[in-house]
Amino acid sequence: MREDFIHNIRVLFVDIGNLVVGIAKDVGPRILFLAPKEKQDFNVFGVVPDLVVETPEGLWRIYGGHRLWTSPEAMPRSYSLDDKPVKIVVKDSEIVVEGNPEPQNCVLKRIRIRRGSDENSLEVVHEIENICRWPIEFSCWALTVMRQKGFAIIPIKPRCVDEKCLLPDRSLALWPYTKLSDRRLILGEKYIFIKQDPEAANPLKIGVNSHDEWAAYYVDKYLFIKTFRKESGKYPDFNSVIEVYTNNKILELETLGPLRVVEPGKTNIHVEFWKLIHVGAVEPSEEVIEKVFKNVLQL
Repeated sequence: MREDFIHNIRVLFVDIGNLVVGIAKDVGPRILFLAPKEKQDFNVFGVVPDLVVETPEGLWRIYGGHRLWTSPEAMPRSYSLDDKPVKIVVKDSEIVVEGNPEPQNCVLKRIRIRRGSDENSLEVVHEIENICRWPIEFSCWALTVMRQKGFAIIPIKPRCVDEKCLLPDRSLALWPYTKLSDRRLILGEKYIFIKQDPEAANPLKIGVNSHDEWAAYYVDKYLFIKTFRKESGKYPDFNSVIEVYTNNKILELETLGPLRVVEPGKTNIHVEFWKLIHVGAVEPSEEVIEKVFKNVLQL
């Protein structure tokens, strides 16, 4: 372990397998850094300390990297300030990052980081505890700000849900500012690609109710992929399990858990499994991506 700074934020760096993870100490919970040991100056996450949103509580800073929210999104609840030091406990098998209680929102957030199934993967457990005296309903929402100038990959392969294929099997959620003609958005038969473009003028966001349980981001010859378990029940945002938001500064790769009614003292949990691997030069093409997934990821 070592401690250093990223944009004046103290960060604890921990080696886990072939990966280096950086956890913010002064804000969060946030995982601000993820890189392969072979290329430790390559942070696959984006860090944007100057990107702010004005709220009734003051200026909320995105900071970047990976964070945990509750869904559906709302102002001011989603943007409650998380600019205080967090509690970090490093155990033999996991790192636990606990944020400060949010009594105005009735929640306490934790992120647990563990080694995954191999040297290039992590298990990331998101926990949101109800700290109030009455039940609350929400979804765990895991958002990851990615490095600029890459592209997200969302699976949308069809699947018949009845014998004659008469019923719809997927849904696409569009935010009011999203334009289907946006050149950053590429709609394929099996995948949707969304490019991060620093020259873009407007934001874009989509959500997908996908059959597949993964989402990915490619940048600079590396592929970051997060998998999750799709559960029964209702999801936010027209039943979206995967969402992507992008503007000229960032691209967020997001997964959601189902909406749950959480009793006082109980915890809502959503688990992602991360993998970061070198795949070489890749274009946002369905044929190319199919080959990468078949040969490298066995998806």
